[in-house]
Amino acid sequence: MSLFADQTRDQLRGAYREAWRKWRTGLPLQPLEAQIADVIGEHPEYQSALQEAAVPAQDFPTGAENPFLHMGLHLAVREQVATDRPAGIALIHQQLASRYGSRHAAEHGMIEVLAALLSQAQRSGLPPQEDLYLEQLRRL
Repeated sequence: MSLFADQTRDQLRGAYREAWRKWRTGLPLQPLEAQIADVIGEHPEYQSALQEAAVPAQDFPTGAENPFLHMGLHLAVREQVATDRPAGIALIHQQLASRYGSRHAAEHGMIEVLAALLSQAQRSGLPPQEDLYLEQLRRL
């Protein structure tokens, strides 16, 4: 299952909801669904919204965190760490997890850096700078 390619916002949010439903009911999960369910499991504040009949399609109020973006950034960081791309990020993650006391806490610091970097790249129209990303992660 390709989660991110060619899906509308509603389809993507539905994939999160479906992964969580399958996990809660003990149904078999595809590998990506298991990763999604793991992230959702670490965010109890999002779980009730994902159990509703439909995932809200509206945008989130100004200043409110978008839970789907937040969880998607967790998945992105986990993929980076698993593949060690950019090179060195797995070691940085390990060091941050040790310093912060958990993998999840390390990811929270890392996703803040990643979100800022992606936002800057989007504004500039240039690709994200991996060397700057790693440098900022090392400073956490």
